[in-house]
Amino acid sequence: MLPSYAELHCLSNFTFLRGASHPQELVERAAQLGYSALALTDECSLAGVVRAHVAARALSLPLIIGSEIQLADGPKLVLLATNHQGYGNLSELITHGRRAADKGHYHLTRADLANGLPDCLALLIPDATTPLADLIWLADLFPQRAWLAVELTRGPNDAAELQRLQTLGAAAGLPLVATGDVHMHVRARHALQDALSAIRLGKPVAELGLALHPNAERHLRAIGRIAHIYPPELLAATLTIAQRCRFSLDELRYEYPEEIIAPGETPASYLRKLCEAGLATRYPHGATEHVRGLLEKELALITELNYEAYFLTVYDIVHFARSQNILCQGRGSAANSVVCFCLGITEVDPSRMQVLFERFISKERNEPPDIDVDFEHQRREEVMQYIFAKYGRERAAITGAVHTYRPKGALRDVAKALGFSLDQADSLAGVMAWWDKREIQDARLREAGFDPSNARVQRLITLVHEVLGFPRHLSQHTGGFVIDRRRLSRLVPIENAAMPERTVIQWDKDDL
Repeated sequence: MLPSYAELHCLSNFTFLRGASHPQELVERAAQLGYSALALTDECSLAGVVRAHVAARALSLPLIIGSEIQLADGPKLVLLATNHQGYGNLSELITHGRRAADKGHYHLTRADLANGLPDCLALLIPDATTPLADLIWLADLFPQRAWLAVELTRGPNDAAELQRLQTLGAAAGLPLVATGDVHMHVRARHALQDALSAIRLGKPVAELGLALHPNAERHLRAIGRIAHIYPPELLAATLTIAQRCRFSLDELRYEYPEEIIAPGETPASYLRKLCEAGLATRYPHGATEHVRGLLEKELALITELNYEAYFLTVYDIVHFARSQNILCQGRGSAANSVVCFCLGITEVDPSRMQVLFERFISKERNEPPDIDVDFEHQRREEVMQYIFAKYGRERAAITGAVHTYRPKGALRDVAKALGFSLDQADSLAGVMAWWDKREIQDARLREAGFDPSNARVQRLITLVHEVLGFPRHLSQHTGGFVIDRRRLSRLVPIENAAMPERTVIQWDKDDL
């Protein structure tokens, strides 16, 4: 009978140019293999956890949320959230590390863990030179919450490595646990993982040497194989840890900010007061019974669904823009709303059209309406900085946008990784056009002077097809802000954008 096993150290392709599988691929494979749980532990990131969560929920696989952290003055750790409070602490730690460095990097030291990161567990990921002092430091910092990870990946002498770590762990009083240092869901992604490493390091695969993983063992392995590699007590420890990690993203709840409500008012009363004032402005000769009936219908539904604060937040931003003579205009289905018209968000009188308010807001959809407001391009930055100033960097950030590989960029990067010259890579990328979509046609390759039957070219095309759609980097989606009543960094990590004075959350706009 096979033992049970939970994988506790696993990177997805949201650890950009290291992980070689999508979060959902890892979840699906772990479920197929019969794992008891899977931890997604991307490096100083929670960018992929939403996609993993959705896949895990559909498959009823327990998902553990964590992160791999390389301390600037210490060892590599994997930190795992045990509950909602621990998730918030981990998210804030990631935010602190990312905000302390340029975009795409992070900086964390031992001092940043001085409080022991409550409600999180810690695994120390050793290398060949990890001193005993590091283990003792972690055991003291995380009492009864720390383990020494044993990652046996068919190295030169796994038996000797296991013995070395057993000796170290015993000396520090640190229990051992089996982990896999997973970078891909199946062994077949090994070549792609090598290519991603080459892209990240800026050298062809052939020149990387020891910078590459020596084999393809860093995939989700069958439990039968794992049972032959690790002692039973190390496998049992994975279950002990998994059972302590009970947090789910389903526990997260968004809360609207309070600043947009006037003193002495409730969200409902203040929204009604603003709408009544707007109604008098929009209809100076008096609103018709039809218009007033539409307004009352909308306000009743907005109150029933508790969306008052959402409308007030948008109103506050539009009001600021108009006070500064910044051109702005609401558009889309918001034009169907008398409330938006009265608040000055839109300029089209819904009573003059045959409109359907249910296109804008619906009880059945159970989600806030989509109010799109365009601001004049030259002064959009003023509006963004107003939001940052009003709510603070701790509570407001720009929506993330994950840039993914498309054919041209994939061809160029993978070609260079496989040792093609820069001219050849540019030539290959140059023959791609937008209508090629995800298919790389033989005729296009011949047009660029390449033989589609050549083994090296075939390998290139195979890897390009695999990498298409992979996350390349995180950018900002300036069409959206996230503003929360509490510290936003406890809901999702925040990091620096490339542009000065801008911060962005790690979740892609579609994952929100």
